[in-house]
Amino acid sequence: MPQSLSPLSVPYRVLQRGSGIAVALAFGLGGGFEIPGLGPAGPIVLLLVAGLAALGLIAYETAYVRRFSYELTADTLDIDSGVFSRRSREIPLRRIQNVDISRNVIQRVLGIAVVSFETAGGGDTEAQLRFVSFEEAKRLQRELPRLKRQAERTGEEGEATEAAERGAVEPELEELFALDRSELAILGALSVDPRVPGVLFVLVSTVGSTIVPAYLTTVRGTTLVGVAAAVLVGVAVVSWIVGAVAAIVEYYDFRLVRSGDELQYERGLLQRYDGSIPFDKIQTLTIADNPLKRHFGYATLYIETAGYAPGGSSGGGSRGSEAAIPLAKREHVLTLVEELEPLGDVDFQRPPTRARRRYLVRYLLVVGVFAAVLYAARSLLPVSFPLWPLLLLVPAAAGFAHATWKHRGHWLGDQHVVTRNGVLQRETKIVPYYRIQTVIDSRTVFQRRLGLATVTVDTAGSLSLGGQDAAAVDVSGERADELRAELEARLGRAVDAYRAGRAGIGVDEAADATSNGSVSGSSAEGGPDDSGAPDESGSTDA
Repeated sequence: MPQSLSPLSVPYRVLQRGSGIAVALAFGLGGGFEIPGLGPAGPIVLLLVAGLAALGLIAYETAYVRRFSYELTADTLDIDSGVFSRRSREIPLRRIQNVDISRNVIQRVLGIAVVSFETAGGGDTEAQLRFVSFEEAKRLQRELPRLKRQAERTGEEGEATEAAERGAVEPELEELFALDRSELAILGALSVDPRVPGVLFVLVSTVGSTIVPAYLTTVRGTTLVGVAAAVLVGVAVVSWIVGAVAAIVEYYDFRLVRSGDELQYERGLLQRYDGSIPFDKIQTLTIADNPLKRHFGYATLYIETAGYAPGGSSGGGSRGSEAAIPLAKREHVLTLVEELEPLGDVDFQRPPTRARRRYLVRYLLVVGVFAAVLYAARSLLPVSFPLWPLLLLVPAAAGFAHATWKHRGHWLGDQHVVTRNGVLQRETKIVPYYRIQTVIDSRTVFQRRLGLATVTVDTAGSLSLGGQDAAAVDVSGERADELRAELEARLGRAVDAYRAGRAGIGVDEAADATSNGSVSGSSAEGGPDDSGAPDESGSTDA
C-alpha cells in the first residue's frame, strides 16, 4: 500500500525554503528597491509581496507532500513525486546497498528524518524521502534487508523461506562498540585537520598579500625566524582545535551494533546519522592511525562498501567508507577485525632495503627545493635570515625515509591480502580475495632503475578514504610477478568457493576450498561487480 510523507514535512520544508524570502524581505526593508513602472516599493508593498510568496510556497509544499507517495514492494521501491511534472521510479531492491537515516537538531525535535537509499556503483544518493517519521524510517531500514533476502530466493524454497520470515522475530541487537565520553575526548585530542594549513595559506596569499611584504621590510632576519616558528606552531594549534571539534561533533554518542547479517551505527551531535552496513557488501577493512594514536595505543577501523555513505567519515560524505570504530585501543580494533574477517597472525614482508635509499633521495630533494626557495627569497627580499637551520632537516629526512620503509609491507593469507602504508597516516588494508576486481602492476621510471614495482589491488569500494587502494608498494620486480600470479590464482579459487557457498555448500567447506584449491578454477575471472557480488569480469592489468 502506498505511503505518504509525514504531515510535519510541510512546515519544515516551508521553513527551509522560506529563509530566502526572509532575506529578500530584510534587504528590501533595509535598502529598498524599485518596481519597474511603479517606482519605489514601500514597506506595505514589500510585506504584501512577501505574504503572497509565502502563501504560494505553502501551497506548493502542501501539494508536493500530498502528491508524494512511496511503496516498498516484494522486489522494488516505487516512488511517485512531482507537482506540475510527475515522476515515477521503480528501484530494484537488489541494487540498494544501504538505508541510512539522518536527522538534524530541528528534525529530532519534530520527530522526522531523512531516509537515503544508497546503491552500488554511484557517487550519489539514489533516492531520498524528505521527510518521514523516525519510526517509519526505522521500519524501512528493517524491512528492506528482509525483502531483499526474500527476493534473492525463488521457487518453493523462496516461498517456504518467506512464510518462515513472516513469522520470525526481529534479530537481536548485539552491541559491538560504544564510544564513551572519555574516549570521545581522547578522539578529539588525537585528531588534527590537515585541511587547515591549506585554508590559512589561501587566506594569507589573498588577504595578506600587501601586509606581509610590508612587514618583511621592517623585521630583522633573526626575528623573522622566530615569527615563522610561531606561525607554524599557531597553524598546528588551529589544525588541532578544528580537528578536535570536528571529531567530537561527528562521533558524539557513537554506537555500533550487530543486527542479523548487518552492522548498524548511530553517531553525530548536530546531525544524527543512523546507518547500516550489510556484511555481504563489505569490500575492505582499513585500520588507520597516526603517530599520536600509535604512541598511545589507539587506532581507527573503517569499513569500505561498494555503496555511497552520506555524511561519511571523511567529512561531507565519502564514497563507500564508514568508521566502524572511530577510536579504540588497538587490541579492541583487532578483536572486531577478527570477528568480521578472521586473519590470524599477520607477518608483513617489507620492501627490499634498496627502496629505503629511494625514499631518502626523494626527501632530500624536497629539502633541497625548500632550501632553494628560501635562498631565492633571501636574495629578493630586503631581509637576511640564516640558512643553517635547514641542515637539521637532513637527519629528519633520513629518519622519515627509514620510517616509510619500516611501516610499509604486504602479506598474503589463506583468504585475504593485507597491505600497510604510510607514516603520518598509516593504513592497514584487509581485502578478501573474492572482493578483488583488478590487480594492477605498475612500474615508474624511477622504480625500474632500482628493479622495484607496485602491485595494487582494486575493489568496488576502493574510491573511499582519499582514493587509496590496497597496494604492495616498492616490492622487487620478481616479487611483483609472483604476487600477480598468486593473486590471480587465489582470486579464481576464492570466487569459485564464494559461488559454491551461495549455491548451498557450507561456509566452512567454501573456506576450505579457498585455502586448499579443491574447488575448480584458477583464473582471475570472476571479480566482484559494483554491488559487491562476484561476476564474470575480473581482470589483471600489467
